[in-house]
Amino acid sequence: MDTNMELLIMNLIVDAGSAKSYAMEGIQLAKEGKLQEAKASLEQANEALSKAHRVQTDLIQQEARGNRTEMNLFMVHAQDHIMTAMLARDLAGEIVELYERLSK
Repeated sequence: MDTNMELLIMNLIVDAGSAKSYAMEGIQLAKEGKLQEAKASLEQANEALSKAHRVQTDLIQQEARGNRTEMNLFMVHAQDHIMTAMLARDLAGEIVELYERLSK
């Protein structure tokens, strides 16, 4: 695997990890009654996931053009991080919404 691909995959992992952290932070902020800050944290999660998703989409498009990506444990790990970050973000959004409803 070349250095550029390793860097790209590492960035996927970092961006997905950031998204998950922001999502979890959003839940904690909502729990503390800081709903606006919680929503801001979820927006940061969305931005981090958008970065990762753009890279992932580019890799998929390259694959569709016949430019095969070497599949290895590092790439699988990155994809796993993206999937769990997406799930964390989605669930965090629901939890923040529930806290908001309960606060009214």
